[in-house]
Amino acid sequence: MATPSVQQIRPASLDSTSEPPALFDGTTRLYISYICPFAQRAWITRNFKGLQDKIELVPIDLPNRPVWYKEKVYPQNKVPSLEHKNKVIGESLDLVKYIDSNFEGPSLLPDDPEKQKFAEELIAYSDTFLKEIYGNFKGDIEKHAGPQFDYLEKALDKFDDGPFFLGQFSQADIVYAPFVERFQIFLKEVFDYDITSGRPKLAKWIEELNKLDSYIQTKADPKEVVDLYKKKYLA
Repeated sequence: MATPSVQQIRPASLDSTSEPPALFDGTTRLYISYICPFAQRAWITRNFKGLQDKIELVPIDLPNRPVWYKEKVYPQNKVPSLEHKNKVIGESLDLVKYIDSNFEGPSLLPDDPEKQKFAEELIAYSDTFLKEIYGNFKGDIEKHAGPQFDYLEKALDKFDDGPFFLGQFSQADIVYAPFVERFQIFLKEVFDYDITSGRPKLAKWIEELNKLDSYIQTKADPKEVVDLYKKKYLA
């Protein structure tokens, strides 16, 4: 499946000194942060569907976020959020589905009911996956994180008509990609733990992800990831 390769210059993040955009003027805006994996889910979805000209990217500087973002855009004061048709919706899992169903571009869910069911299972499991790994950075990585990566390896074995969870790239891949990206960097750097060791399908999945422009354009700075996670989880 072709993916639009529109390379975009990243706009500067808006901080507490920045003026708001012309809110609710009919422009569709996706509010993200470059370092946030949850926001990256919605960003990848937008890119893969070729919506770069339809959905404007508005990056927010989370440590120094503008007051107007909470007051006028999204009271929860988190990213991602999407300003669309005079309303704002949030929550990354909801946004992946919302952007996929409400905009043009290639569908991120196949027609096959079995694959759709498996996608729902994978997406529903993602919270557990994250909890188990984030919650155990100070514990035994192999014992706690290992089974989570084994879960992905097994899931990648279900359909053999492509390297992704459902064969073709889908919502399920988008939900996991930003986090696997960060875990691979952080666990290798800090614990010398290779998440792909003994997991050939996971290694292939990561390799194939890194051929997609729509994903590559959203990747976080590895050094920033390591620094942030050390500070947040190991301090």
